[in-house]
Amino acid sequence: MTYHKKLLVTGLVCLVFFAAFIGSSYAAWGSKELETEKIAVQFAREVVKGGYKIVSTEELKGWIDQKKDMLIVDTMPYEDSYKKQHVPGAVQLEFPIKELSSLDDKTKADLEKLLGKNKDRLIVFYCGFTKCGRSHNGAMWAVKLGYKNVYRYPGGITGWSEADYPVEKSQ
Repeated sequence: MTYHKKLLVTGLVCLVFFAAFIGSSYAAWGSKELETEKIAVQFAREVVKGGYKIVSTEELKGWIDQKKDMLIVDTMPYEDSYKKQHVPGAVQLEFPIKELSSLDDKTKADLEKLLGKNKDRLIVFYCGFTKCGRSHNGAMWAVKLGYKNVYRYPGGITGWSEADYPVEKSQ
């Protein structure tokens, strides 16, 4: 990724976070600003390092409503999260929170099998919430494996639920 493209992505990510926090009440403006900054900077760095794109809650809902051909991957643990609720149509493949510098052979094979052979397929990774790194790991490794149309949905199941969008449950 070129320097200018990285700068543009970082700027867009910061703009998204700024817009998201403007929606909070005026009385809360500036409260916990250092924590907000820490999360925003970490997220922006992950996006640049991972080489993937981002999608908002409303955009993802629109894609689902349009029945876009895509794969949505929930990176949360099956029993603790995915089984209880997930974005409609999502499949599950757990990733750790801490950034992975390498993938073991089994995880790599599972990921490649899940993502399929079409390297141009629209793929969206999500986890619990913006600060969670599971979706970063999934998206980053999909890009490293050569997939070109990879997105991270940072709001995760928490953002999805806060938007009051429907969820699915597994048996």
